[in-house]
Amino acid sequence: MKPLLQARDLEVTFDLGRHGRLVAVDRVSFDLGHGEFVALVGESGSGKSTTALALIRLVPPPGFISSGRLLWWDDRGETPVDLLQLSPGRMRERRWRDIAMVFQGAQNALNPVMRIAEQMVETVRTHQAMPRDEILDRAARCLRMVRLEPSRVLRAYPHELSGGMRQRVLIAMSLLLTPRLLILDEPTTALDVITQAHILELLKEIQEQLGLTMLLLTHDLAVVAKTARRVLIMYAGRIVEEAPTEDLFEAPYHPYTRGLLQAVPTLRGDLAAKRPIPGSPPDMRHPPSGCRFHPRCPYADELCRRVEPILEEAGGRRVACHHWQRIHQCAPLPEALQ
Repeated sequence: MKPLLQARDLEVTFDLGRHGRLVAVDRVSFDLGHGEFVALVGESGSGKSTTALALIRLVPPPGFISSGRLLWWDDRGETPVDLLQLSPGRMRERRWRDIAMVFQGAQNALNPVMRIAEQMVETVRTHQAMPRDEILDRAARCLRMVRLEPSRVLRAYPHELSGGMRQRVLIAMSLLLTPRLLILDEPTTALDVITQAHILELLKEIQEQLGLTMLLLTHDLAVVAKTARRVLIMYAGRIVEEAPTEDLFEAPYHPYTRGLLQAVPTLRGDLAAKRPIPGSPPDMRHPPSGCRFHPRCPYADELCRRVEPILEEAGGRRVACHHWQRIHQCAPLPEALQ
C-alpha cells in the first residue's frame, strides 16, 4: 500500500547574508502512512518545526526549501503529486483541506480581537466558498469532537477561554476542512499535567475516529509513549533513528535516543541515576564533521569524527550510527518512562 506522504531528501536552508547559509533540515527522508500516528522527537533547535513548515511550504524567510521532494499520494491515481512543484495557489488550496497544522502556542495562534465563530468562518472561506450557517454547523460538530460546548465557545473571545480550551479550539479549527494529515507542533506545551493528558486522549480518539494521519512534534518522550506508534528521532537537522515506539523504548540503537531516554525523570526508581546528555546541540552555522552527535557521544571514536553515518536498515528500524550494534547490546534502560 502506498503511503500518504513521502519526504525525500528534504532540505531547508536559511540565507544569513554575509554570515553564509545554514542548513536547518538536511536531506531528511521519511514516510507517513494512511491513518498512522507518528512522532517527530528532538531537542529545541533540532529542526522539527522547520520540517513541519516545509511539509506545508510555509518556511518563513530568509528560509527556503532548497531541495528534495514531497510526494503526496492521492486516492485518485497511482502517480503521486510533488507538493514542491505545485504553484503557490495550488498549494494554498491543499493547506487545511489536505494538510492542516496546529501551531505551537494557542494564545498567539488565535486572533485576540475576533470571536471564535468569526475565526472559524474566516478559516473556511479562505479556502472555499460555503454559507456561514453551514460553516458554523460544521464548527459546532468539530468543537463537540474536542468536548467543548459550541454555544459558549463560538461567541467567546480567546482571552475568555482557558489555555486548554484554546488548544482544543485550534484542534477543532484544523478539522474544519476534514484534512487527511494533521501536524501538531508541541500541542501540550505550557499546559498543566491534567490538561496535557486530556488533550492527548482527545487526539488519540480523533485520530482513530476519523482515520487521520497525525504527525506529532515534541521533545517529551512521555507524550510519545502515550500516543505514537512510530517515532522519528531528529538531531541537528537529520533523522538519526526511526523505529516502532515500543521497540525504541525497549532498546534504543542510537546514542542520542538512549541519552534522551536516560534523561527522562520517572515516578519510580532513583532520580539521581538520571543523567542529562552532556554538552549542547551544535551551532548549525558550523556543524561538526562526521557524525553531528560525536562531540556529545560516549561511544565516539575517530571514525565518528571523520565519516558521516548513513541512515541504514537495522532490524526493522533505521539508524544512523557507526556503532549501533554495540549500543544495541548494552543493558536495557531501567523502567524507562514508567
